[in-house]
Order: sequence, then structure tokens, then C-alpha cells
Amino acid sequence: MIDLDEFNKKIIEYDSKINELAASLKISELEEELKLKEAQMNEPDFWNDQENSAAVSAAATAIKKQLEKYNSIKSKKNDLEVLIEFYKEACNNVQTSNNQGTKNSQETKNNQGTKSNRETKSFQEETDEQKEITTQMTAAEQESLEEEKEITTQMTAAEQEILEEEKEKTTQMTAAEQEILEEEKEIKNLAKDLASSIAALEVSTLLSEKYDQNAAIVTIHPGAGGTEAQDWAQMLYRMYTRWAQAHDFKCEELDYLVGEEAGLKSVSFEITGNFAYGYLKSENGVHRLVRISPFDAGGRRHTSFASVEVLPEIDTDIDIEIAPEDIKMDVYRASGAGGQHINKTSSAVRLTHIPTGIVVACQTQRSQFQNRDYAMKMLKSKLIAIKEKENLETINDLKGVQKDIAWGSQIRSYVFCPYTLVKDHRTNYEVGNVEAVMDGDLDEFIFAYLKYLKK
Repeated sequence: MIDLDEFNKKIIEYDSKINELAASLKISELEEELKLKEAQMNEPDFWNDQENSAAVSAAATAIKKQLEKYNSIKSKKNDLEVLIEFYKEACNNVQTSNNQGTKNSQETKNNQGTKSNRETKSFQEETDEQKEITTQMTAAEQESLEEEKEITTQMTAAEQEILEEEKEKTTQMTAAEQEILEEEKEIKNLAKDLASSIAALEVSTLLSEKYDQNAAIVTIHPGAGGTEAQDWAQMLYRMYTRWAQAHDFKCEELDYLVGEEAGLKSVSFEITGNFAYGYLKSENGVHRLVRISPFDAGGRRHTSFASVEVLPEIDTDIDIEIAPEDIKMDVYRASGAGGQHINKTSSAVRLTHIPTGIVVACQTQRSQFQNRDYAMKMLKSKLIAIKEKENLETINDLKGVQKDIAWGSQIRSYVFCPYTLVKDHRTNYEVGNVEAVMDGDLDEFIFAYLKYLKK
């Protein structure tokens, strides 16, 4: 049995949180803004300007998703209230049936006891009389006695039928109680789902920084450790692509250098979606792996490190002063799949910002010009991120500070042996299911970090 008073308190708490979300998200203003954007999209010449139309439609889609999440939470809360009412009614019906059944059972038991006593007494008297006249009975009298026994047997069968009916009623009551148990499970599951949805939407209200809504450019570099570290970088790349797929975000590879034996030497990719950078900024830092190395014939335990750099995608029209003489551009042939044109021409581009030493590269586009544009976008993102982080005024004063990809600088540890644990050292949030995390289940780590930032 669930505690209805506790659930009523939870519903009051959910109501309060939903009202707070409506105020913080400005739901009424979002609805009005969506109407305006939909009116724009319905104009005849709207699609003539592709750049503007893409921006407006993307904004409208983002607003729709936000409203859908909020309305879904309200719907779940209403469903929970209805289920609780049904549960109360079912419990009352079962209680009434139990009380009535107890009363009927007691009356039947008393009646049967009285009848049984009378029959026992009568049967005993008849037995004594039969003993006295047994020697005097004729064959006809014996036959009459057998008929009386048969009648008594028939009466017993009738009583047995009554007992079977009572058993059937008990079975029906058990089915009703089973239905109540199913409703209890449904109520608990819905309440858990509602709490999770509210928490997720609350986290989205924490994403209020300047670039949180932008796409994210992620770069992964293995640390010291050779093949083992390169394989760890590959595992992290897979983890983030799985996370992006689970959230319907687009993942586009920008640069990829294959490892010598396994894994990768470096990878840069862009994740596009609503608040992609806001979520993934929690992943910026050094990640540590502890496991039995599959590349060690001795089966020893190894510790590996890889750095993850997350930057917001910066619009190309943002005014940032980068002197041409501060950029060194190298071109080379792209590696990996891509067709004859990519592999036979020097289409890959590597840009080096001389004052800061920042290096960016892109090789996935078909032409050198496209790769250079992507590389410039990555470079701008890195420079603006450093500028804002260090609160500097000019690009020429920038100084990049990079932590060593080694012990003592890790933000999160992934332990496969001798036990399984993933722990974030900034928030102290931890889980034991390492496989789920490596399959992209990062939301709880992201939420914990965003709440940590607000404290």
C-alpha cells in the first residue's frame, strides 16, 4: 500500500515547481513568440532568404521543443492525480468487499456449526437406535436405511458447492487486490518519470550563459601512454557521439587522425543542437581511465588519460581582430575515406595562431576553401573562449593555459577494475554502471555540474 498523504504532498510540491518553471521559462512570452515566428514562416517570400529562413525556423523549432517539454510535465502531473483517485476508489471497493465477506463468512460458519451439531447429535441417537434394532431389521428396512444415507450424502455435496462458491469469491477479491498492486506500480513509475522530467527542465533554466545555446566544437587528445591512451580517446569519442544520438543532435566530424595501432591521435567534431554547448561544457577537462589493458600481454592494470576541449561555435560574422601575419596555414592531403578528390589533392588545412600557439585543423570537407572556413571558425571559438576566460581585451595579449594530461588534473575518473565506478571529482557525483556511461548516459553528470556552477 502506498502512502496517499505522502503522494498528495508530492503533488503540491510538483505544482509549485511547475509554476516556478512557467515563470522562469516565460511560457506565455514563448507562446506569443512562436505565433510571431509561425506567421513569418507563412509569408509568401519567407523562403527567398535562405539564411534568415533557416535561423527563424530553427528558433521556432527550439521554442516548440521547450513548450512540448513543459506541457508534457503538466500532462504527467494531471495523469498522476487521476491515477491516485482511481487507486483510492479501488482500495475503498476492496475494503468494502472484505468487510462484507468477513460478515458473510462468520454467519455461514455459525450456521454450519449449529447444523453440524444438530446432525451429529441426531446421527449419534440414530446410531444407538440402529444398534438395538439391527437384529430385527428386514431386508426392506436395510434398503430404507441406505436411501437415507444417500440423501445425507447429497446434502453434503450441496454444502460443498456452497464452499466452492465462497472460494470463487475469494479468488475474485484476490484479482481486485492484484489490480491495486498494478496501479501502485504505475503510480510510482509515473511519479518517478515526472520528477525526472521536472529536474531536466529545471536544468535547462540553468543554461543562461552567453553561448549556451550554440553548437559545441569538441576536440579530444590522448595523453601519454601510447596505444592505450589513444584507444581511451577513441572510447570517449564514441561516448559523446552516442550521447548526441540519444538527444537527436547532429554530430559532424571535422578532423580525425588515426592511431598507430588502435584508437586515435586526435579528433575534432561539431555537435549541433539546442543548448549543445551549454550541456557539453561540463566535459571540458582531463578524463582518467583505469582498466586491465587489452594491449598488455601480461594483463596488468593501466591508467590512461585524455583531454577533452569543448568550445562554443562562434558565428562567422562576429567581429574579432586576427592579423593575417599571426596565422600560419599548412595544407596537406586528407587521410581516411573520402574519395579520390580528397585523397589526391591537398585539401586538408591546418591553422596555427602564432601569438598563442593554438593549432586547429579540418580535413573532412571536399575543398581547401571549405576546410579553411571551418578551421577559422574553430580558431575564433578558441580565441574568444580564452579571451573571455582570462578577461583580456585584445587578442595579442592572449596566453593559453593548458593543464598536463596526467594525474592530478583529471575532472572525472572511469574505473573498470578492480571495481566499476565513474566519479566526477568536481561535483562528487558517481555511478557504478560504467557501461551505461560509456554508451552515452551522461545526463546526470551534466545536471550535477550545472547545479554545481550555480552554487
